[in-house]
Amino acid sequence: MVVLIVDGYNIIGDWEELKQLKKKDLSQARDRLIELMAEYQAYSGSRVIIVFDAYYVRGIESKLKQFKVEIIYTKEKETADECIERLVKKLKNVKTQVYVATSDYTEQRVTFGQGALRKSARELSIELENLEREITNDVTKHQQNKPKSKIPLNDEILATFEKWRRGKM
Repeated sequence: MVVLIVDGYNIIGDWEELKQLKKKDLSQARDRLIELMAEYQAYSGSRVIIVFDAYYVRGIESKLKQFKVEIIYTKEKETADECIERLVKKLKNVKTQVYVATSDYTEQRVTFGQGALRKSARELSIELENLEREITNDVTKHQQNKPKSKIPLNDEILATFEKWRRGKM
């Protein structure tokens, strides 16, 4: 099993799209990161855990699951780095490969020392772009391989049938 632990605010502070969203509304940037990681999780099959520290969100530790992505908000006095280190210790074993996505050099070194592999924010961004390209190619191939109707019908009639099939008429 492959587990990707994402340092949420570190990634938000590094990716341009998320940085711009953060300037407007931090919760939108968090939601967008969660959506992107859900796509990553769905296509790669990896378990994805996003850690946000209590520096930005005050309150008790909480764990959520959204789009099959695990989201952890740390305790008020706990940093994301401490939580990530605890998770690496807990999850790392012979059958599980743990990756930590962060551009925090110190965090990379500490988690690497515990047996996890690192992905910088840039590497994760490139991996996401590659996955999006693969998804686009797969969708295109699927659309090209759609079975043709054995009864020749013009495009207007086919469009009407498609609307009926989708319940839009």
